[in-house]
Amino acid sequence: MLTTAHERSRPRASWGLVPAALVSASAVFLFGLGMPLPGYAILTLALVTAFVTDRALFRDLLLIAIGLGIISTISVEANIDYANIALMGTVLSLSVLVPYLISRYAYRDHAIRFPIRTGQRWTTLERAYLPLVILLGYLILPRYFIGSGAYLNWPVVSAPDEIGRLFVGVGFVGIWDELFFICTVFALLRRHFPDWQANLLQAVIFCSFLWELGYRSWGPLLTFPFALLQGYTFAKTRSLTYVVCVHLLFDAVVFLVIVHAHHPQWLNIFFY
Repeated sequence: MLTTAHERSRPRASWGLVPAALVSASAVFLFGLGMPLPGYAILTLALVTAFVTDRALFRDLLLIAIGLGIISTISVEANIDYANIALMGTVLSLSVLVPYLISRYAYRDHAIRFPIRTGQRWTTLERAYLPLVILLGYLILPRYFIGSGAYLNWPVVSAPDEIGRLFVGVGFVGIWDELFFICTVFALLRRHFPDWQANLLQAVIFCSFLWELGYRSWGPLLTFPFALLQGYTFAKTRSLTYVVCVHLLFDAVVFLVIVHAHHPQWLNIFFY
């Protein structure tokens, strides 16, 4: 794989990895373990360390920390009540919007971008990957959600409006995942570290958030590789549209499996 001059200029190991890793670790406490005080303490230590060692890194880690801090003000456990949907939608939107506005208008740079129209056609391999995502979801997700009982972390939906809210909620969070974890966190970390390091760091944060959302039991064995694949795919395609399509196709299967798990007589199309 070819690398750019900018990528070659980034050291494979640097002291900057210490505060960056601390930011990722803070997410484990904030979301994965539900321990906000240690999480905030680690996040503060990360920013102080970055400020002392690398001011440019500090500026970008501060944007990530702001986003994490905004998210941590609410519980992100699956709850499709109308009021919670409005609250969660607002908070998650702010966690993307605030870092973007600071980067764009305070820092006056374009580190955070949302490349919807890249002008490049999807390759044959990229198009072939989309149905493969559906197939993999069909084969893996029923075994995970039903076999582990993780579907119980999502509310039972029976009425049409409940089913609709679950569908919208799953899709919204899927899109937001790419806006925050990939286009914000991963993009900012890539400025300072090789892609593989930035990808591992963002995947820890991604996986921690999804744990609180409800992907528990052996869920990290599923969500961590997915986060890495999404980061890798974005680095290769440079297309938000493409990674969102991948995520929404996967989430469509998630939605169907959750509905089926609560109502086995519905959508009886899975085997596990």
